[in-house]
Amino acid sequence: MALYLRIFEENPNSKEIAKAVKILKNGGIIIYPTDTVYGLGCDIMNVKAIEKLAQLKSVKVDKADFSFVCHDLSNLSEYVKQIDTATYKILRASLPGAYTFILPANNNIPSIFKKKKTVGIRVPSNEIARTLARELGNPLISTSLLDEDEILEYTTDPELIYEKWQNQVDLIIDGGYGKNQPSTVIDLSVDPPVIVRVGVGPLNLFKIVE
Repeated sequence: MALYLRIFEENPNSKEIAKAVKILKNGGIIIYPTDTVYGLGCDIMNVKAIEKLAQLKSVKVDKADFSFVCHDLSNLSEYVKQIDTATYKILRASLPGAYTFILPANNNIPSIFKKKKTVGIRVPSNEIARTLARELGNPLISTSLLDEDEILEYTTDPELIYEKWQNQVDLIIDGGYGKNQPSTVIDLSVDPPVIVRVGVGPLNLFKIVE
């Protein structure tokens, strides 16, 4: 049965964060809040955890649209090819924020993703999510927590999430009610950029590109 932790975004408790990080480092799957919907996540360095995450989503790893959840932009150079000034301006202006940016992957991405030419990068404006990535020391592999309800596509109530997922994951972090809209997804690996999905993040960020 999953551990249930209540963590406040305004000031995440370091002891509770440490418990979550330990679970991640031990290969656990967690459900945690972001600046959009709740996410399913695991340690990017743990292949078995990534495979388990794919099983929970009923997808093959090489077909999965998982995101790399980072603490800040400093993680980009580890997994993304060198980007131009215009692309960097977009990232700087919009992150942390409710966006997933698709960028060209370099050769340092985990071997389990070697077939992928691009990666989805997230830097949420949620202190819990970013603190987890910072204390873990590397990004989380993450995917949105989908709900089977046709009306409410994404689960927003952490107590209901616990009822449904307590026997399938190792930890559920209650960070308050989540949104029921996902992040805005923008493909920056092509020119001009392509809007893949309109979500919470506004689209006026493109005005900064000269």
